[in-house]
Amino acid sequence: MYSHRLSPFICFLLILLTGACSYMPPTNVCKEGQNCAPENAVDDRDIAKLYESRRWLPPGKLKIDTVELGKKSEIPVNDAQARLIGPSQEDAMRSLAAKIWMIENAQYTIDLAYYIFTPDLAGYAILGALCNAVKRGVDVRLVVDSLGSFSAGHNDLKGLDTCSTEAGYMRNLRGETTIYRARTQVVIFNAVSKPAVRFNRRSHDKLIIKDGHMPELAYVMTGGRNISVDYYGINDDGTQNEDTYKDIEILLRSGSSHDNLRHNIGSVSEIYHSLLFLHRGNKFLSAHNEREDRDDYESTYSILLDEQQRALQRLRELHENPEFARIYAGMDKYMQTGFLRVRARLAHELDNLSSVNVVTEREKNLRSNPNSIVGLLHALGKEAGGKLKTIKLVSPYFFIPRYYDEDGNVTFDGVEQMQDWLDEDPERTIELITNSVMTSDNFMAQAIIDMDTVPRILLSPELKAAWQKSLDKGELNPDIVQSEQWRRMINNPRIKIYQSGKLDSVMFKKGTKHYGKLHAKFILSNKHGFVGTTNLDYRSRLYNNEMGFFIQGDEFLSELDATFEDLKNDAYLWGSPEWLEMRRQLRALDTFKGKWSRKQHSVFTRLRRWGLEWQI
Repeated sequence: MYSHRLSPFICFLLILLTGACSYMPPTNVCKEGQNCAPENAVDDRDIAKLYESRRWLPPGKLKIDTVELGKKSEIPVNDAQARLIGPSQEDAMRSLAAKIWMIENAQYTIDLAYYIFTPDLAGYAILGALCNAVKRGVDVRLVVDSLGSFSAGHNDLKGLDTCSTEAGYMRNLRGETTIYRARTQVVIFNAVSKPAVRFNRRSHDKLIIKDGHMPELAYVMTGGRNISVDYYGINDDGTQNEDTYKDIEILLRSGSSHDNLRHNIGSVSEIYHSLLFLHRGNKFLSAHNEREDRDDYESTYSILLDEQQRALQRLRELHENPEFARIYAGMDKYMQTGFLRVRARLAHELDNLSSVNVVTEREKNLRSNPNSIVGLLHALGKEAGGKLKTIKLVSPYFFIPRYYDEDGNVTFDGVEQMQDWLDEDPERTIELITNSVMTSDNFMAQAIIDMDTVPRILLSPELKAAWQKSLDKGELNPDIVQSEQWRRMINNPRIKIYQSGKLDSVMFKKGTKHYGKLHAKFILSNKHGFVGTTNLDYRSRLYNNEMGFFIQGDEFLSELDATFEDLKNDAYLWGSPEWLEMRRQLRALDTFKGKWSRKQHSVFTRLRRWGLEWQI
């Protein structure tokens, strides 16, 4: 039974790594002075194959280009069980509790990939949990992006590697200790310190996988939350942070015994993680990379041991936090109940890591990746045909793309495509929720949204030109924003665009409500849903790798729709009198956001003049 369940998954990864699916004799021979396996430890062939399939290999030893493999793979649609972890303050803390629970309950393997991994209470607590995991025999892999998690030395991550000196030995399905010692393998994605790395191509992933190869034990979580206290409703000192990011994630389990006979949601996700882990631009990070013959080796390693102790201490701090402790006490039940039956399919943008001429050959690049999120959105829309009536989309930095050929001619305009889709059926509608100047954490992206994206969708050419010209001639001109034409266009019954934040915000004198920063990324129609990492801005479409899951399942889609309506209740319609008043009051504030709100027109003008909108 054990071999029958694991063989397809392990063979796939062994072929990826070594070009063959065969048993490999043990290579981790125990040396004198090391923490050697017990005398009764067994050489289990399935654990041996799993162990080898998860091994880091430098680029020169890889048998295949992992990006090309990711593009060509036929990713299955899996039966799965899903939970939505929503944008509330409580769900933010619950998200962190779920990640800690997954690590502390992992039995064989744990894999993480995060764009931002910050050494604060959340980051150190996760490192502490990973340290304990490897000590009890769980094999650990961690991928962090070199720009999103920029650090001169990554001592916090090297500190995790010191835990491997006390690593336990992996167990097999029968609970027997094997001779295979657990590892901490940490890589920096597309490390800027490596020569010839395309540093502008990032891993925007947010992914954690527990026991991916075991259908009965596997859990997968992805969405918008990075590893930083900013996403979990707490400050670094453990106090409550009411200005946290409003985000969502999807938590997945394997769905049926039938699904266990082929690649399940856990094994598919672990294979995907392996493609990230082995990307050619990555740098393997180790505490033992330090040269032992250096005079300062002992003092340097001592610093890393201090990092390990700091991680373990911060994990204890988190567990002792009253609010976290209350939520964590219910995690056993939470992780076993409340899941909904769905069909799920992983999608990614790995092609963005290697594509060239990303603007002028966008359509060609898109066709090269059948597993592309954007490509699958188009394909699912065509497949649904006349049955697709509604599209609801949430993105913190939503852009509508427009691409050009080498001569500067427009080859694709997303606004025209959107209008064509609406014109085909009078019952079709689109609703979008994005940030406002109040809630955005990226004022350059917000300038493009307010000065270009929304005006292109809603306004006539004349109104758009007036809006973009200047604050006085557009937003502050009553002949524009109080005209009948303006009211008619912003109240378009078939395209509604909302921006988060309202006049009762604590930013204003009499305000009492915290609106945080919108960071959720999901798409919903009457046929499908998608939850993942993509912002659908130019960076997500052209440069970053992104990932997530397409979902079918009426109950889950109903939950996603309820979340959409909750977010909409905390937002104003773009261009409405309330929205304009919110912007006016924000511009009057002597604050950072007030300053940038006043400069939105000039910021947009400079971005357009310098051609930087593609890079935001």
